[in-house]
Amino acid sequence: MLSRLAEERATGVLTRERGVLYLVEGQVVHAESPATPGLDVLLTTRGALGSDGWWEAVSEAGADRRVGRFLVDSGRLTAGALELCHLGALYDAAFFTLGPSSGPARFRYGVAHWIGPVRPVSVDAVERETLRRRDLLHRIWPEPGTDTEPLVRTGRAVDSTLPPRQRTVLDQVDGERTASDISLVLGRPGFHTLVDLRRLAAAGIVTTRSPTITSGPVPSGPVANGPVPSGLAESGPGSSGPDGSRAPQEAPATPLSPVSTVVAQAAEAAQASADPDVALLRRLRDALEAL
Repeated sequence: MLSRLAEERATGVLTRERGVLYLVEGQVVHAESPATPGLDVLLTTRGALGSDGWWEAVSEAGADRRVGRFLVDSGRLTAGALELCHLGALYDAAFFTLGPSSGPARFRYGVAHWIGPVRPVSVDAVERETLRRRDLLHRIWPEPGTDTEPLVRTGRAVDSTLPPRQRTVLDQVDGERTASDISLVLGRPGFHTLVDLRRLAAAGIVTTRSPTITSGPVPSGPVANGPVPSGLAESGPGSSGPDGSRAPQEAPATPLSPVSTVVAQAAEAAQASADPDVALLRRLRDALEAL
C-alpha cells in the first residue's frame, strides 16, 4: 500500500495500528507512534529547546502548518539541528508504524501535519531503514518479547564495564515498565532503547516478566557471577558501578537432575566462550524456567 501511494504521489496520512505516516506527493514528511517519544519530547528533554518555546511555536504557527519554519525563523533552533532531530524522530516512528500488525491500514487523502515541511524522505529509504533495524535487532537477540512486554532483572551480576547508556536503561527496569515506557521516561528514541534492552537480554541481565520468575539472584552460581559476554555492549567509557558478585556455591552432594545437568553444562560453556551464543543462552533460559 505504501509503495502504491508513493507511485501515485499521494498526499495524506497513512494510519496503522502502531502509528501514522504523513506523505506529501508520495514522500514521507513526518511520522508518529505511541511506542516512541515524539519530536517535542526529544527536543525539550535533551535541552535543545525549552517547553515554552515549543508551545509558543505550536500556538503561533500550528494553524498554518509552519511550526518547523517558525522554530528556525525565530532563532530557537538552527535549520540543521531541526532537520537532524526531525529525521531521527521520523525514522524511529516509521520503524514502529511499519512493524508487523494485525490491524487494517487506512489512508486519508489531503491530510497534512502541523509541523510543516522539514525534509521529505523517499518511501524506499524509509523501508530500507526499517528492514535494516529489524535485522539488527534480530542479530543482537532474536526474541522480540523484550520489545513490548514488561521487563525484569534476572539477578545476574552486572559487570563494571557495562556502558553508561545501557546502565541508564537498566536502572529503569522495574518489573512493570516496557521498552516504550522506558523511552518515554528517558526522553530518548524508542529504537535505541530496544537495542540496549536486547543487548541486556542477550547478556542474561534482563528478561520478560513471567509468573514463574522470583526475586533474587538466579540459582546457578556460575551464571550469576559471570561477566557480561564481550561483544554485547556498545563501545564507550565504562561505568564505575558496584560489582555485586558472590562466592560460588558448593557442588551438591547428590546427583544432579537432568534439568540441573543442562543448566550446569550450559553455564560451563557460557563461561568458556567469550562470544554470545544465542542458541546456548536460549537453552539456558529454558532450563532455568523448567527448574
